[in-house]
Amino acid sequence: MKTYVPLTRIQKLIGRRMLQSKRTKPCFYLERKADVTELLARRHALSKALGVKITSNTFLIHALALAARRYPLVLGRLGDSGAAIDIPDEINVGFAVNSPQGLVVPVIRQADRKTLAEIADEERTLTQSARSNKLTLEQIEGETIAMSNLGAYDIDTFLGIVPPAASAILAVGKVLRVAVPIDGRCEAHKQMSLSLAVDRRITDGAYAARFLNLIAEQLNDPERLQQEDPQ
Repeated sequence: MKTYVPLTRIQKLIGRRMLQSKRTKPCFYLERKADVTELLARRHALSKALGVKITSNTFLIHALALAARRYPLVLGRLGDSGAAIDIPDEINVGFAVNSPQGLVVPVIRQADRKTLAEIADEERTLTQSARSNKLTLEQIEGETIAMSNLGAYDIDTFLGIVPPAASAILAVGKVLRVAVPIDGRCEAHKQMSLSLAVDRRITDGAYAARFLNLIAEQLNDPERLQQEDPQ
C-alpha cells in the first residue's frame, strides 16, 4: 500500500522557489578547501573573551560578508531590462537553519558592518527564533547572498541551489582531518570544503574564483578575520 505524505506550506513554498531558480539561473560551481586548524583552535578562547558563543557559522558569515564587500558583483541581480546588473547597497547574509517546520533562512543584515561578536549574538538569536517558529517577516527578508552549512550532518561536500533573491550561495561541508606535508614532515590539519554556486549571467569564473579564494584565505587566518574593521 502506498503511503502519502502531505507537503507542508513551507515545503510547497521552498519547492516552488527552488524550481524557479533552477529553471532561470544558469549557474556554475567552484570548489576548494580552507584550512581551519587555527581558526577552530581559537574558537573556544575567543568565545570566552567576547562573551558570546562563536560557532563555525559565525566565522563563515563574517568571512562571506567581508569577501562580498571586496567583490560586490556576487551580490548583483539582472535588472528587469536584462541589460544591466543591479548591485544592492547592503550585504545581507541568509543562512539556512533546519527547524521543526522545515528549512528556513533567517537573514543577518549588513553583515559586513558588524563585528564577529555582533554576528555571533544575532546568529544565536535568529537560530533560536527559527527553531521555535518565532521568526518575523523582517528577519527572513532582504537576503542578498546565501550560505548553507551541512557539516554537522556529516556531509563532506555538496552544491547548493542559488535562491531566487540572490545570485550566489556558499555551501559548506564537514571538517576533515588531513595529513599536510610541511618542511619535510606531515602534520595533522583540519580542512573544510567550500563550494560556491554562482549565476553565470552576473559574474564569470575568474571573478568568482577570487571571491571564493578570499573567503578561504580569511578562514585560514583567524587573526586577520577577527581584526577586520567593519564599515
